[in-house]
Amino acid sequence: MFNKNLKYYRLKNNMSKKELASLIGVTPMAVTYYESGERRPDMMTIKAMAKALGVKVADFLSNRNENLVFSHGEFRKGSKLAGSKQEYICEDVEKYMSRFYAVVDILGGEVLPEAPKVHAIVLADNPEEDAKKMREYLEVAASGPVGNLVQLLENRGILVYACDLDDNAFSGMNGLVNERPYIVFNKNMTPERIRSTIAHEMAHFIFIWPDDMKEKDIENMATAISGAFLFPAADAKRELGIRRTRISKDMALICREYGISMYLLVKRAALCNIITNSMEKDFYIKAGQAGWKKNEPVRSEAEVPFLFELLVFRAVSENEISVQKGAELLEQSYDFVTEHCFAAED
Repeated sequence: MFNKNLKYYRLKNNMSKKELASLIGVTPMAVTYYESGERRPDMMTIKAMAKALGVKVADFLSNRNENLVFSHGEFRKGSKLAGSKQEYICEDVEKYMSRFYAVVDILGGEVLPEAPKVHAIVLADNPEEDAKKMREYLEVAASGPVGNLVQLLENRGILVYACDLDDNAFSGMNGLVNERPYIVFNKNMTPERIRSTIAHEMAHFIFIWPDDMKEKDIENMATAISGAFLFPAADAKRELGIRRTRISKDMALICREYGISMYLLVKRAALCNIITNSMEKDFYIKAGQAGWKKNEPVRSEAEVPFLFELLVFRAVSENEISVQKGAELLEQSYDFVTEHCFAAED
């Protein structure tokens, strides 16, 4: 899998084929051949590429699981995210899933819950009703806060990956790996935005979307469903009251309880006619002036995927793999794995 690893590290370094070719003294077409697997560079060229990309030669030689079949979700048309970064995200997901499934294969496929069906629910064209269906799909209560969303999904057989991308043009994506749904989100977002992104991506693969529905309408509907999923109308009226005359600081406590941003709470309150449209607009103006559009105060705890680490630690503890192998799979240090697998007296 030299070719896949080469492409991954080039994209990770945000380097074009032309730039890499210039650094190592070959043509851009040669790099294309290397990444497609049509040609194999000599060791001198491999060492030059490793130096140019700031990696070890061994990084190019790490194995990839060739039995994985991916179906990545499409990025939105007109997205501000550069094409090269879109490619990188797909390559990053595939690299992660290859490491993930390496330990799954060692422990046996039964360590994963049965994968839920995708595109199995008919839209009701009513965000509140569709949000209820999404809660039923995930087997959570029809109302009340949804707890740790990442852990909930992993326990339902949906894989979750936190991508480290320093680009706010990317929030999330969904897809399938061996027909199992996955969600990837940008780990550099606030916990509240991560939860909204996950709920949004869930809506994309849970429902049956009409073929003739415009992309913009699909995105708007998915956003509406995700908001109703995280903060149902019944909860909004119970927590906020039927009518509010102003937006007050106590609402921040509700944001913390439900793991949502104040922007989402205000939007939901307006949609449920708890506040007026003028109050909603006034909040947006003031929040924008306070810099909340990019840096709203964080009120929730960060949610991170833990299933991969759990499986690796189990494999190490049961002597299915060595500590060194566990460190390689997690891309962590030897000491990190040791600390999590063995008691001090061991």
